Amino acid sequence: MYKEDFRNMTEENGNSSDPSSAFTHTSTMSAILITSYSVAFAGGGIGSITMSFVLVKMNTLSVTTTAIINLVVVHSLLLFTVPFRLHYYVNKKWVFKMTLCKMVSAMVHIHMYLTFLFYVITLVIRWLIFFQWKDKVEFYRKLHAIAASAAVWVFVMVFVVPVLFFEYGRSGSYNDTTCFEFHKELQQESVKALNYTIIVSVACITCVLLGLQVFILVKVARRLSTSLWSHQEFWAQVKNLIFICVIIVCFLPYHLFRAYYIQHVNDFDQLESLNEVFLSLTALSCLDLLSFVLSGSRLFKQKLGMLRIRLSCC
Repeated sequence: MYKEDFRNMTEENGNSSDPSSAFTHTSTMSAILITSYSVAFAGGGIGSITMSFVLVKMNTLSVTTTAIINLVVVHSLLLFTVPFRLHYYVNKKWVFKMTLCKMVSAMVHIHMYLTFLFYVITLVIRWLIFFQWKDKVEFYRKLHAIAASAAVWVFVMVFVVPVLFFEYGRSGSYNDTTCFEFHKELQQESVKALNYTIIVSVACITCVLLGLQVFILVKVARRLSTSLWSHQEFWAQVKNLIFICVIIVCFLPYHLFRAYYIQHVNDFDQLESLNEVFLSLTALSCLDLLSFVLSGSRLFKQKLGMLRIRLSCC
């Protein structure tokens, strides 16, 4: 019996020394993460390239166009880090430096909140035009657009990135062969308070955005009841709805789950994996540019118009 106990202890020690044993995700969770980031990488890459060609052909540089350009940039930065995540989830081992791990881990959060910010800016500008508070909102010079964009990015580089780089992962010791597992930071009350503030802010802003957009869609539908599907104003509001749908589908689930995760971070072994799965949903927001291109294409509008005629005939 003693020999058997000794053999079991030896096997356990051998497993704990194996770097891959530090990988906490199950095969199912790994498959979900690989699928999510692969879809985001493929669809986001196609959308970013396609939208770049569309933007090149534009002569005017409105605030909305500038926001879309910044979306292309922030999506591209996230997509650059996705292969590192896929390599880790496939091989179950982080073979790069921990500094790169922190950068890749922080990038998905920077991407999420910058995307959210550019969505809000775009929606507010479009609503100002819709309610005729402004005929058009555009920069008089390209230099002004560059300066406005640079101000946002300078703020991120000066205030956000250094804090994430120096404070991220300082509250505990982490294995060099594992990555994206910085849950020990949540033991700090200040970090909890910051997370709760962000969760409440995102949820409240999302509710306000959805309520306003539904109100506008109902108003447009009543005004253009006979020529709704062929009117440009309707499709402009559909594009606005895409922004809000991306927020609801990709960003809101992560934040709602985050509230529960903060309270029970040490209760369940797979809670960290679930948090990563919800976080991977935020990367799917990269598909927004592809949806913008499709919703603006004439072929897409014709297909919807034909579908509407068939449904009305039935």
